[in-house]
Amino acid sequence: MTTKPSKDLEWFENPRPGREYEIRFECPEFTCLCPKTGQPDFATIRIRYTPKLRCVELKSLKLYLWSFRDEGHFHEAVTHRILDDLVALLAPERMTVEGDFMVRGGIHTVVEAKFPG
Repeated sequence: MTTKPSKDLEWFENPRPGREYEIRFECPEFTCLCPKTGQPDFATIRIRYTPKLRCVELKSLKLYLWSFRDEGHFHEAVTHRILDDLVALLAPERMTVEGDFMVRGGIHTVVEAKFPG
């Protein structure tokens, strides 16, 4: 597996299919660019999901989140993009992605996207 930013997410089989449980991730070092100014936006991305048959592989998730650092995205769009990509990969029972963005222009933004939703 590479150590460069990548949109290639990987999965492995859920070790306990049939048992409901929740997996949570927190990435406090998420960065993308403001599409208007090109300046960096910093956020904590929180992911919570209840798996069905698949779980996301962590190194691929790290490289996936890293891949946004040089791309311009509105806060709302990037949060929904992460949710959409993970739902397409995993087909979970449910999932929530929260983008908790640092203050910019005196405004603190938190975007929460849910599946199903």
